[in-house]
Amino acid sequence: MSTVQHEVDERTNLISSNKFELLLFRLGLDAATNRSELFGINVFKVREIVAMPEITTVAGAPPHNLGVVNLRGQIIQVIDLASVVGRKPATGLNIMLVTEFARSTQGFAVESVEEIVRLDWRHVLSAESSSAGGLVTSIARLDGDSDTTRLAQVLDVEQILRQITPRDVKDVDSETIGAKLAMKAGAVILAADDSAVARGLISQALEAIGAPFIMTKTGKECWEKLQAISQAAQAEGKPLIERVALVLTDLEMPEMDGFTLTRNIKQDDRFKDIPVIIHSSLSGTTNEDHVKSVGADAYVAKFVAEDLAATIRRVMKH
Repeated sequence: MSTVQHEVDERTNLISSNKFELLLFRLGLDAATNRSELFGINVFKVREIVAMPEITTVAGAPPHNLGVVNLRGQIIQVIDLASVVGRKPATGLNIMLVTEFARSTQGFAVESVEEIVRLDWRHVLSAESSSAGGLVTSIARLDGDSDTTRLAQVLDVEQILRQITPRDVKDVDSETIGAKLAMKAGAVILAADDSAVARGLISQALEAIGAPFIMTKTGKECWEKLQAISQAAQAEGKPLIERVALVLTDLEMPEMDGFTLTRNIKQDDRFKDIPVIIHSSLSGTTNEDHVKSVGADAYVAKFVAEDLAATIRRVMKH
């Protein structure tokens, strides 16, 4: 485990070039197949990996919440990731993955940690429905395009957190999100996110500020849609900026990540003047530095509708 922890520390400085690193772990046996499958989470989300500390159960805690732990003075909740996806650990929940994303810190209890693999996003395919009950965003082919490649299920941790710890306030409040956005007639915001829950929240926010939008599920789909809109605008003799006012993209997406999408846009003379906002659950100065390096116009952490709306307004004024 110490070797895996060392790899986490080293690889958080990875500058993406449509590649990412996946921490592989096991959650136990599937009740139907009696098999132990590989699951994964992006290394950027993992702060550290520790042997399971003593857990204090909390009265009235929701299902799948094991309680809290005191980790060097920080109290964090621990989620039974195995039970969330319907697995039964054969050897117990021995390891805790301490994760930081979506403006929160939490621990995920897993059976065992395997390794870290570096993958190209083109080897990760969208898979919103799966045996994990819709909690999987994608399937990673670990050994390339071979017919015998191992597969790992990449968990939608945003959806899991929503399921375990639902918010007690509105995600999007029309009274606090602010004024409607002024956009040219016929223009849209082109958005990309592979998480179903994130797409729903983004859609609510954009509707609340009166912004027409087109939603896509991957960076590749967004890139292809942008090119199609560009061709249509050219045929009409219209400037592209009158058709696409802004691109809003997640970072982690199958086939093409947000870093690569942003770089493609900013390095193409046809698209370079279109503002790009990166909207991601990956937080920290390292990721924000990477955002700047690919030429994005702004970065906003998920998910506070007021922050997203304010960032869109600020970028579109320039």
